[in-house]
Amino acid sequence: MFKLHTKYEPKGDQVEAIKKIAFNVENGVGEQVLLGATGTGKTFTMSNVITNINKPVLVLAHNKTLAGQLYSEFKEFFPENRVEYFISYYDYYQPEAYVPSRDLYIEKDAQTNDEIDEMRHSATASLLERDDVIVVASVSCIYGIGDPEDYKNATLTLRQGDIFERDEILMKLVDMLFERNDTDFKRGTYRVKGDVVEILPTYQKSTGIRLEFFDDEIERIRSFDVVSGEILEDYSVVTIFPATQFVTNKDKLEEGIKRIEAELEERLAYFDKEGKVVEAERLKQRTNYDIEMLREIGSCKGVENYSRHLSLRQAGETPSTLMDFFGDDYLLIVDESHVTLPQVRGMYNGDKARKQTLVDYGFRLPSAMDNRPLDFDEFNEKINQVVYVSATPGDYEFGRTDHVIEQIIRPTGLLDPVVEVCPKEGQIDDMVTEIHKRIDNNERTLITTLTIKMSEDLTSYLKEMGIKVAYLHSEIDSLERIEIIRDLRLGVYDVLVGINLLREGLDLPEVSFIGILDADKQGFLRSARSLIQTIGRAARNASGHVKLYADRISDGMKEAIDETNRRREIQKAHNLKFGITPETIKKDIRDSIRIKIESLQDEQQAKKISEMDKAEKHAMVDDLEKDMRKAAKDLDFEKAAEIRDIILEIKASM
Repeated sequence: MFKLHTKYEPKGDQVEAIKKIAFNVENGVGEQVLLGATGTGKTFTMSNVITNINKPVLVLAHNKTLAGQLYSEFKEFFPENRVEYFISYYDYYQPEAYVPSRDLYIEKDAQTNDEIDEMRHSATASLLERDDVIVVASVSCIYGIGDPEDYKNATLTLRQGDIFERDEILMKLVDMLFERNDTDFKRGTYRVKGDVVEILPTYQKSTGIRLEFFDDEIERIRSFDVVSGEILEDYSVVTIFPATQFVTNKDKLEEGIKRIEAELEERLAYFDKEGKVVEAERLKQRTNYDIEMLREIGSCKGVENYSRHLSLRQAGETPSTLMDFFGDDYLLIVDESHVTLPQVRGMYNGDKARKQTLVDYGFRLPSAMDNRPLDFDEFNEKINQVVYVSATPGDYEFGRTDHVIEQIIRPTGLLDPVVEVCPKEGQIDDMVTEIHKRIDNNERTLITTLTIKMSEDLTSYLKEMGIKVAYLHSEIDSLERIEIIRDLRLGVYDVLVGINLLREGLDLPEVSFIGILDADKQGFLRSARSLIQTIGRAARNASGHVKLYADRISDGMKEAIDETNRRREIQKAHNLKFGITPETIKKDIRDSIRIKIESLQDEQQAKKISEMDKAEKHAMVDDLEKDMRKAAKDLDFEKAAEIRDIILEIKASM
């Protein structure tokens, strides 16, 4: 059973939303929409829904940063249950590719994050063990990871008193792709000392399993701390899961190799017929080497490209993904669905185009095309029940269901901001007046433009007027962006100018005024949904006010203004009924992540990345990687992601 730990009670619209969504899930409704205004506590609502339905839950987010935030929140709400994290385990990923125009082959190059890999394994193991599981995932969950049935069949369950030859267990561990390593004991390895076998599963890094034999009997099963050797717990039974999520048995492997050989023969005949001698020789050498590796050790470099054969699937057949580990009865929550669903939709075609080139030029067999993400239809087929969650759901979500549950009231009593349309003539003078009002009240301003030139010119003009202003654009690196946003909150700047101020990290309760230039222009950044999202940036301040500068009211503007006013009236009526006075959100300002080095005088001096020499950059990367791992260990994934971006920028400059 899910058990929610919180000191808060549902308030306002949350009470009715929880009741309706849970009722619909219990009664088999396939698709629902939670239309929740910014800051209304949508995560808290869904946590209460989860406690009422008691089935596994997959929470899908559109990027790692948002997934990290959600994971931290659910982990706090459900400390007694399994809350897991499943995102791409690559810190750096360069996919295999070929550029025909330059005859350039780019080999796959990746740097994996060991902690994230451990958490991915923990997620699949939890789903096979119990039902009270919440997995927070990015869109990497639609990529193939192996058949859950093969994974389940390859597990090893051992009981105290079982009769097993020690070597029989060792052979089983090898089949499960564990490696023997008596010196470097790490995840996915085992070691042997006489009648004692010690195993470190891939979903653990600090707690190993110790099997103690008396002749051929398992006399004792214990867990122990791999660093201190301290015994932690005695078990009567233990289940050990495979060392990789892609695992197959010997019979399947032999059959898979036969299928690879047959496809190779067929493809070589095609290249010979077309007179493509280079492509044929290239494919023959690479595939035969991979087949030899599969026969000898059960795996090879790029084994995922043979996944269709090794899992005995047919051409074009849907691959197995994390979603298959949930079984038939689970709930999918799509967070920020207006962004997440288009991202899911776009994954398949990009992957297909890259792989097609590799196949055409003899770098891969055509079956490599089946190592792919799900297409959108396949994704929908794997859904059991789903709740789309967004402040601005897309037309797709609205078209899928009549069950739209609104959550407009904020627990804080804050209203959506006042929205006003102003003419373009005299817009800069009007904006300067508004900025000065905010400065007098110790509040901040966001201004969004449509072009880089306009942003730069406006920033220069405001500086000449004596206003403390910063320009936020795409070329500013992660470290500087974090610093600028923090400085805005601290009052180092009073105004932030940019083109797209919708990105994550702009949760700014100090902002009470937003100016939107060229609000009547057509395009993504001036669509109704984008305008509603931008307007929502001022909804964390009790004095929130937004001005749309335009000479006409476009369809997008009208829809955004009408929706904001509708929500505002509902919120005002609720506050009047219950005597609530809105108060601006109070949010701590996080310490800055600063890049510093020691000077010759042992003083700490801040330096820009561009000013560092290579040795200083190497030292800084080492220090930051320690900070990143610590942040991940403390479940502060937002901070860890920020540090990771900084590390990548430093490495790129090296």
